[in-house]
Amino acid sequence: MVDFANYNPNNVSNPNNNIFGLPTNEEDARVIIIPVPWEVTVSYGAGTARAADAILKASMQVDLFDPEFPDAWKEGYYMRPSDRKILMKSDYLRKEAELYIDYISKGEDVAANQFMCKTLKEVNEGSNFLNTWVYDQTKVLLDKNKLVGLVGGDHSTPLGFFKAIGEKHGEFGILQIDAHFDLRESYEGFVYSHASIMFNALKEIPELQRVVQAGIRDYGSDEWEQVKNSNFRVVTYFDKEIRNRQYEGQTWKLIAEEIVDKLPQKVYISFDIDGLDRKLCPFTGTPVPGGFELEQVFYLFNKVAESGRTIIGFDLNEVGIGGDTDWDANVGARVLYKLCNLLVTSNAPKP
Repeated sequence: MVDFANYNPNNVSNPNNNIFGLPTNEEDARVIIIPVPWEVTVSYGAGTARAADAILKASMQVDLFDPEFPDAWKEGYYMRPSDRKILMKSDYLRKEAELYIDYISKGEDVAANQFMCKTLKEVNEGSNFLNTWVYDQTKVLLDKNKLVGLVGGDHSTPLGFFKAIGEKHGEFGILQIDAHFDLRESYEGFVYSHASIMFNALKEIPELQRVVQAGIRDYGSDEWEQVKNSNFRVVTYFDKEIRNRQYEGQTWKLIAEEIVDKLPQKVYISFDIDGLDRKLCPFTGTPVPGGFELEQVFYLFNKVAESGRTIIGFDLNEVGIGGDTDWDANVGARVLYKLCNLLVTSNAPKP
């Protein structure tokens, strides 16, 4: 455990320290955050591959006192440096993918173009490489009994982490905050597209019992058919449905507790920032009108913890970068801090 005897959490953050200004190292920290600078298959706005570095910078402005979890940070949080080789690979393949997406958007036949066939093959091979890399990074830490969080990048990034989590913990469920189902099969020809993360998780992670989605408001008919035919392995709370229930007098407390009741004992949180109202994430990759207030999502997460369920890991994805104030990174840093606090508290020794 980190020695904070001479550390004053109320002082200005030292930019030479780690995440949230904490004087932590990987060996002693309880929570290890892995940046995954990858956004090869994004289909609208880009910039998320560099989100972790922006969040790190913005985190220096986050006050450590959280009245709900006042001492959680003393367990120690540490964010690894972004792997520049992964970022360079993402940048290269992203340019290739952009050409491919532009080509198919005009109705052209991929099979008739040797260059496009090669591009598609390279992107899919790159995504396979990334999945293995994430699995290897997270497995080593989980085997050391570290608590692990992941920061993307786009929402394709946590699949290898899901695999490692399943091997470590056995059966678990995912609580997904998102504007999208992410249930498309090989979207645009990319097997591991950001729009396919939950399709691939349900297909490839045998320990995954259920995905409970909240905030969904933009999706295809093919995805909706998958939900209806999932035998409740996917349970969805649509943004419109939540709002209508509240308009008719139901409380968020009632709805949040109902969402939690659908989750198994072990819960992984997958947070796509576009699940929030866009005023909180204006530069996210695929923005959609509507969405949660941040306090609503934190309330839901608290209900998960209060229920006695164990939060076993998390990812935070699709945080954009842009503008003069780094607003997205500011919000992302506060989401990350809350997720770290929840993860530590949920795994505290039982009295």
